[in-house]
Amino acid sequence: MRALVIGGVVIGLASAGTLLLPTPTQAAEGVKLRVAAAAYRDAKGAVIGSPEGIACRGGGLVVLADTGSGRLLEFQFDATGVSARREFSVTQITTPIRVASNSKGELYVLDGKTRRVARLAAAGAFERYVEFPGSSAAAVRSIEVGPKDQLYILDVAAARVVVLDDDGKLERELAFPPEAKFFSDLAANSKGDLFLLDSVGRRVFAAKSGTSVITPLSQSLQDDVDFPVAIAADDAGKLFLADQNGGGIVTVGQDGAFRGRQSSMGWHEGFLRYPSDLCADDKGNLFVADRDNNRIQGFIVAH
Repeated sequence: MRALVIGGVVIGLASAGTLLLPTPTQAAEGVKLRVAAAAYRDAKGAVIGSPEGIACRGGGLVVLADTGSGRLLEFQFDATGVSARREFSVTQITTPIRVASNSKGELYVLDGKTRRVARLAAAGAFERYVEFPGSSAAAVRSIEVGPKDQLYILDVAAARVVVLDDDGKLERELAFPPEAKFFSDLAANSKGDLFLLDSVGRRVFAAKSGTSVITPLSQSLQDDVDFPVAIAADDAGKLFLADQNGGGIVTVGQDGAFRGRQSSMGWHEGFLRYPSDLCADDKGNLFVADRDNNRIQGFIVAH
């Protein structure tokens, strides 16, 4: 393991061939994660504190919800590792727990204390709170931005997904199916297909682009995950699930097929302690908000 300092950030950079403890199932399926880099501090040397959200902005840029410090941090990922770039702090958001970015670089941020969603300009300035029908009584659990910059809001109080267009107008609503136990996160692919993670039922549900019906996608993953809390979709047909209690990452095909599990609970790079969120970029990289290790970890998705 090599130590690297870029822009004031101490980075542990693993060799490109280092793998995360693949299981026999993984080896058969051929999906592996290679450790790339981890960052623990911002550009000024201040530590990251219990991060709970992460978003990929494209071009190797990643925004981390540094929940414990009440701010957002932007990092750049490239062949040399991860370097800190900017910090975003607004008074309207005190406890960021989820963050999503649209095609213009604007950010949507979910505050864990107020459960309100704020929209920020690309440079980080507060623009407005997101309002939608029934939002006064809403308990927003997560957010996601689709390929046409529509905003998906996971409203667990009203048992629905609210879809707003880029202007904030209601596009449609999707009611939770009766067999779902507790949806904790959602993700969209480049086609606009929506995927929802049932943490208690330990399975994935889906809704095709433009439809308003959510149906089961996977079988129960109870033998493979303890308590999954976050889901991300890539453009290569894969879904990644962050297993919070098991400290691992499970890969599922967008057809619902189990593709393997990697990592386990630990503090060495490549291991996880209560991961809270993840995102997949357009270059085949996966980033994880490694909450109880107070860091962001980057992985290369290999086959």
